[in-house]
Amino acid sequence: MNEWTPKRVEVELQEAADTMRKLPRPRVAGFFNTWPEVMRSYWEAYGWDGDATARGFATPREVTRMEAVMVWLRWLERDEQKIVWARANGKPWKVIAYEHGIDRTTAWRRWTCALVTIAARLNGEADRKVLQHFSMQHIRQNQVD
Repeated sequence: MNEWTPKRVEVELQEAADTMRKLPRPRVAGFFNTWPEVMRSYWEAYGWDGDATARGFATPREVTRMEAVMVWLRWLERDEQKIVWARANGKPWKVIAYEHGIDRTTAWRRWTCALVTIAARLNGEADRKVLQHFSMQHIRQNQVD
């Protein structure tokens, strides 16, 4: 399993997104309360408010892997980062396309190009021909849109 593929990169990104959802919510430093949180209704007590956190806790190993995967996003352009991360969190293509003001197929192409770029970089094949080929496709697609 030495070879990085776009599919393997996609799975790692999804696992990183899952790990991030397991992390505790950030709190304001210096303010804390020792009283338990007040449940206002029956539905809130069982997570029906849409914010149920019954996914468990992230292990230190998962957090370390997540941090390593998050570095990969730095290799991409800002729009590509947002598309890749939205897709890792399971956001539908239609919503991603609407948020970025592009066609669904264009969003998919940019996502695919970003995964190939990450896989090539992880494989140490930052060969100019491979990346240049996908960059040229990306530029051509942007001109068409």
